[in-house]
Amino acid sequence: MGIDDIELGEDFDFEQMLNESFENAENNSVVDGVIVEITNDSVLVDVGQKIEGKLNLSEITINGKVQFKQGDTIPVMLMGNKGERPSISYKKVLQKEKFDNFVKEHGENVEDVTIEGKIVSVKNRGGFIIEDESGLEYFMPMAQSYLKAQGAVGKKVKAKVLKINTAQNSIIVSRKKLIEESKNQKDAKVQEILEKNEPIIGTVKKITSYGMFIDLGGIDGLVNYNEISYKGPVNPANYYGEGDEVSVIVLSYDKEKQHLSLSIKAALPNPWEEIKDELEVGDTITVTVSNFESYGAFVDLGNDIEGLLHISEISWNKNVKNPKDLLNLGDEINVEVIELNVEEKRLRVSLKNLQEKPFSKFIKDNKVGDVVKGKIATLTDFGAFVTIGEVDGLLHNEEASWESNAKCKSLYKKGDEIEVKIIKIDKEKENISLSIKEIADSPAKTFQDNHKIGDIVKGSVKDKKDFGIFIKLDDNLDGLIRNEDFGPLNAEEVKIGDELEAVVVNIDVKKNRVRLSIKRLEQQQEREMLKAVNDDSSMTLGDLLKDQIK
Repeated sequence: MGIDDIELGEDFDFEQMLNESFENAENNSVVDGVIVEITNDSVLVDVGQKIEGKLNLSEITINGKVQFKQGDTIPVMLMGNKGERPSISYKKVLQKEKFDNFVKEHGENVEDVTIEGKIVSVKNRGGFIIEDESGLEYFMPMAQSYLKAQGAVGKKVKAKVLKINTAQNSIIVSRKKLIEESKNQKDAKVQEILEKNEPIIGTVKKITSYGMFIDLGGIDGLVNYNEISYKGPVNPANYYGEGDEVSVIVLSYDKEKQHLSLSIKAALPNPWEEIKDELEVGDTITVTVSNFESYGAFVDLGNDIEGLLHISEISWNKNVKNPKDLLNLGDEINVEVIELNVEEKRLRVSLKNLQEKPFSKFIKDNKVGDVVKGKIATLTDFGAFVTIGEVDGLLHNEEASWESNAKCKSLYKKGDEIEVKIIKIDKEKENISLSIKEIADSPAKTFQDNHKIGDIVKGSVKDKKDFGIFIKLDDNLDGLIRNEDFGPLNAEEVKIGDELEAVVVNIDVKKNRVRLSIKRLEQQQEREMLKAVNDDSSMTLGDLLKDQIK
């Protein structure tokens, strides 16, 4: 009886199994047999009994080649009978040789022997058959495996030898025992490290994206990427390689899960404590650009501390969208400390604070009234921001064109180069107001070139307001007749589209306004009438009135 003949249920006693196998030991004898026939799948062997024993052809086949021929004598193991035919095995003879070598090498005291092999089969769900590199087979009961039957075949495992049966040529092993012994050893060693509470030297065993596994003399612990440097989360591969020795501190140990958490930075002096009394807000320091993010750059102080240079602190130019446009990795730059929080390990710095403010430079070189060139940077509902050098000025819709209701969005597109006039500089708020209207002549100026105060004009009523009415004089120019300038005419009776005649009383070319008066027109007409009477004595007042009636 051998390992292949062991029949087990899920709940079995392998001690009982061993005792039963001892009783059948007399069957496991080795005899010489003669091959009498070889077929496609079996081999008949004469072992001196009434009927030949039968072997599976695979037992004498290696790499597809049959090792014996008819008439050859081979050793086989007798394992009782199946009916009248003797049960024999050539494979078990080979296994016995390997078993005998194992016993010769280790003796019968084998409880400290660890074996390694591959699971080749599952035996009736009662356990696993393991085969090592030499071909020696071991039996591992299910309860001693810490494995599930499904998916176990082909898995490489290590196990401790529990017992051997020299009569049966069988070896019982336990993966459970090996794991528990290893766990106990790890628990004891970790406890010893925790009690010492001091840095310990380990070797980098494996590097992953989330940290490094460190070998502490047979015990593996994990250094999370947050625990490598005081800079914060870093890529372990940028700092260490497999095989490097590192000093670590044990942070915690989960005994149940066997998780050992380690820290490299905890074994190092805390640089934040070192700079606490050496650095303060307002100091200028030299740093190296070490990393880029979309929101800015990180700079290295050279002592395992990084500070954040936010994109808004790189330049006074608000249009900078990517820190890589102005900086390179490895650049040494001078920056100003704008925030230092040792407790939260936060350092923020500014590059632009050490540069001349663009607004200060602008007001040195420009003044109200200057005409300058710029580019449309941003279009909004209320106007456009125009970049002039390194500053932005506001071109309000009202200053963009003399056309009524014109908006920057309809007149320009981003990137257009335009010429503008500086009409206001607010030094306190650092605001710059611009105008295009003040560069071009207003429609009122064109009107002034062709009309003067006192001229009589005509126009259709365009709009009515509580304070008066507007009549259209040109495409971009209206004339206002206030209520007090109507005279005897009733403004309420006037309708949109009615044509009116009035005299020009004021032209404001800057505000593009023309004021008209019907009342003054009537007064002007009366003066002209009286002048005509005085100039022509032969004409009577009645004649003049008659002409007016016509």
